[in-house]
Amino acid sequence: MFPRRERVKPGPNGLVGIGGDLRPKTLIEAYSKGIFPWDGDQPIPWYSPDPRMILRPEDFRANRALRKLERQGRLEVAFDTRFADVMRACAAVPREGQDGTWITEGMVRSYGTLHERGIAHSVEVYEDGALVGGLYGLALGRMFFGESMFHTRRDASKLALWTLCERLRVRGFVAVDCQQETPHLASLGAAPIPRAEFLDLLAVHADSPDQWGA
Repeated sequence: MFPRRERVKPGPNGLVGIGGDLRPKTLIEAYSKGIFPWDGDQPIPWYSPDPRMILRPEDFRANRALRKLERQGRLEVAFDTRFADVMRACAAVPREGQDGTWITEGMVRSYGTLHERGIAHSVEVYEDGALVGGLYGLALGRMFFGESMFHTRRDASKLALWTLCERLRVRGFVAVDCQQETPHLASLGAAPIPRAEFLDLLAVHADSPDQWGA
């Protein structure tokens, strides 16, 4: 569906195309070429912004409050225990400047299929057995493509991302794709890089053997 990485020519705001579908094959091809869907409603818009925000696992910044929260041991972090619930929780969280959510039920089903295939993953944060934070995304080779985070308990999503980065660092992942630049992501250690540099990362690392379960 998509041209080769170097032939994708983004338009305003990184838009590269409209239409297509959310079949697993389509999604895997898109992410491997630095493209992601903005929402699941037809016609589907596909984006590849420049610059691209990435977080190298070793660069995550855990501030004093987050480190204290982790030491207290009141929150439990798990992987891949409630993938669909994490997606729906991300969809339900109000976000500044956005009316509604881009995470449709169709996306939950499509990414759920990728989860069943061991490609899409979630991080869950629990407090007294209740889901209070988390995130989800895709792992391809040594790249993790972050999609969305949520929290109902302060700093729970930060703890999820910190724990994810530790897992990725140990397993040799080179970057978390954070898609677009935000002050919040920058405060956690993410930084923008030129889109061309991001595509170079994909060319080397996204097609390598899967490292999630290494």
